[in-house]
Order: sequence, then C-alpha cells, then structure tokens
Amino acid sequence: MNTEEELIDRLLDLAFAEDIGDGDHTTLSCIPEDAMGKSRLLIKEDGVLAGVEVAKRIFHRFDPSMKVEVLIEDGSEVHPGDVAMVVEGRVRSLLQTERLMLNVMQRMSGIATMTRKYVKRLEGTKTRVLDTRKTTPGMRVLEKMAVKIGGGVNHRIGLFDMILLKDNHIDFAGGIDKAIQRAKDYCVSKGKDLKIEIEVRNLKELQQVLRIGGVNRIMLDNFTPELTKKAVAMVDGKYEIESSGGITFDTLRDYAECGVDFISVGALTHSVKGLDMSFKAC
Repeated sequence: MNTEEELIDRLLDLAFAEDIGDGDHTTLSCIPEDAMGKSRLLIKEDGVLAGVEVAKRIFHRFDPSMKVEVLIEDGSEVHPGDVAMVVEGRVRSLLQTERLMLNVMQRMSGIATMTRKYVKRLEGTKTRVLDTRKTTPGMRVLEKMAVKIGGGVNHRIGLFDMILLKDNHIDFAGGIDKAIQRAKDYCVSKGKDLKIEIEVRNLKELQQVLRIGGVNRIMLDNFTPELTKKAVAMVDGKYEIESSGGITFDTLRDYAECGVDFISVGALTHSVKGLDMSFKAC
C-alpha cells in the first residue's frame, strides 16, 4: 500500500509532467539560467490557509536549493493583503513551480475554509463533520488533508481502510443479515481488523441492524430530522451514528441537535471554490 508521502510525490511528478512537458519554453527563452529572485505568496481573500507543507514539498522536489520562509502556518485564518510565505531561489524554478503550487494551495485552502465554516456551525454539539470519497481523482490525499486542517474529520481514506456496507452492497448480498455476516467472516478469514459501518434507508432497516448487531457505526441515509431523532433514540448509544444524504449547511445543525455523532458532507470536497491568492515577484 502506498504511504501518504508516496502518493503526494507521485501526484507532484505527474503534475509537473503534464505542465512542463519537454520544457517551459517561455521561461527558458527569456530567463538566464543563473538569475536569482524572490517571490511572495499574497492572500487576496478571507479564508483558512491550507497546503503550506505541500507547497514546501513542491518547491523542494523541483529544486532542492529553493529557500522557503513560512510566515503563516496551515490552519490559520487569513485576510486580503497577508503574505503567507516568501520563496527565494532560481527565477526559472520560481516560475515553473508557481502554477502547481497555486493550484494545490488554492484548492486545499478552499476546502479548509469550507470545512471551518461547517465546523463552526456545529459548535456546542457533539457532532463532527466528515468528508467523503467524493474527491478529485488523484488528489484525495491532499483534499482530505485540507479537511483536517479546517477542523473536520476524515472518513475512510479509500475502499481499503474500512468496510462500509451501502445500499447496493446490501441488495447484491441478499439483505442486511447476509451483508453483515459476510463482512465479519471476511475480516476473520483475512486477519483484518476493519471497522464495519452499514447504511440504513428507513427505521425498519435500522431495526434489523440493531437485532443482528456486529457493526461499529450506522449511517442514516436521507433521513429527515424527525426520523433521525427516532433513530437516535432506538440506537440508544449502542453504536456510532452518522447522518448522510441531502444535508445542507442550513439544515446541518438540525441534524446535529438530534444527537448524531457524525454528519458526512460531500460538498466539502466536490463543490468548493479555491481561495484567491497570487505568487508575485518581490
């Protein structure tokens, strides 16, 4: 299995390959090889900064001689006019890393900003906001990193670190009882210690799960707040509860006040606007 660092490095190598190709001919044609310079990362919009550590990795992977002075750390609230970092080195390196660094930092900061907004909406409740697998292909590790920077909680990273029995799994398996039993048997046969979560679509399915047991978390899919209250009472603290499906920022707190442990929000990663910033010579 690839480590987080390996995945990031592979992503960066692919990103450089697609952007630079056989050479940044604009830069190579007009900037002398030995020219040195300095650029600053200028924030142009209120938000939460994320991606600083990844940006350092981008610069150093491309050119280990580049010097990065970090002025604002990941997770900090930023405002127009703030300077997050200053980078010094070969001008050619500054120009060739600029776009990739901005693409990553703008995307990650947008996600962290959105997540922080949801986290603040839940203040005073026990409920935590979860991300989902609705991420940009290849960028999941960075996007989930940004969710954590914003104060959210990562759900499973992929299909390999948790069992989540959703409606299609249950239907194809022949029902809730078979799906749960097969998941448990699989973990035993493979020697895997994986948490098992199961999705339910109504109170009848919830009753089935409560009767069978053997899971760690129950996902309430597309429940109304009223049904969620009933479900929380039925579970009575025996299992973690996650609300999912059709929950907006405006209805978020209604679900939290029902007493669920988690609310999963795909919008944290699939419907985010990048935070405005620029990388300018100084």
